[in-house]
Amino acid sequence: MSDHATDTFVAHRNLLFTVAYEMLGSAADAEDVLQETWLRWVRVEPAEVRDARAYLVRITTRLSLNRLRTMKRRKEAYVGPWLPEPLLTTPDVADDVELAESVSMALMLVLETLAPTERAVFVLREVFDVGYDEIAEAVGKTPAAVRQIAHRARRHVDARRPRETVSARQTRAVLESFQRALADRDLQGLLDVLAPDVVLMSDGGGVKQAVPRPVTGADRLARLVLGGIGKAAGVLTTEPTTVNGNPALVLRLDGELDGVMAASVEDGRITGLYYVRNPEKLTRVGAETPLTLR
Repeated sequence: MSDHATDTFVAHRNLLFTVAYEMLGSAADAEDVLQETWLRWVRVEPAEVRDARAYLVRITTRLSLNRLRTMKRRKEAYVGPWLPEPLLTTPDVADDVELAESVSMALMLVLETLAPTERAVFVLREVFDVGYDEIAEAVGKTPAAVRQIAHRARRHVDARRPRETVSARQTRAVLESFQRALADRDLQGLLDVLAPDVVLMSDGGGVKQAVPRPVTGADRLARLVLGGIGKAAGVLTTEPTTVNGNPALVLRLDGELDGVMAASVEDGRITGLYYVRNPEKLTRVGAETPLTLR
């Protein structure tokens, strides 16, 4: 039983991590959920399990829901804006358009606006294509109630998610223009690549300096960014990377990791910049994290 349980859990581990991460937005909390899932899984009698994958997803969902409710209190006490924890992802994540969108910083922030059960239902149904009956068992609702929750959550997300799907190549090209403008301290170059209503959110967690609330507007954001570079206590450099399945930038100050900046792009311009500086949230940008929908 021990070897079989281990092999089964390992076979589905990346899927379970992806489920937990999309529900929580935190790799550290997702890992804790997986540890609890494993401890429960090894105590299960094999005869009780018809479908190991479904059983494990159900355990992971229930534990993630419990943790999501406790995380709400932590987020209320969090200093400044809270952003999801960025993950350095493998190339196959970027190649999977559906997966890359589901873990993008922009969509993960939309999921933050859902109630815990709504988020669980949306993630399981819309991202992982889990059946209503199976979701009902995982969240403790009737299938009819799950259908209603799914419809409500889908409508909420659709009203707030990016209007168009932009390829990684297009996003990378826009970020390259942004990089050049930063390197040249080119105000007009920044204004050309930023959408008029662009929004910047930065997460320092009270440990690193960050803007205390979202900054809106191209001119205001461009001047803030260039002013910040001018005041930096060292040489600030940027380099391309792939975070959460999407092109992003790693920023370094005198060669030391300062933060990760993700972006959302529409119509060839940046509509959102998400800058994570909190050191506790940068532990997953040094090694790739495998994610999967299956």
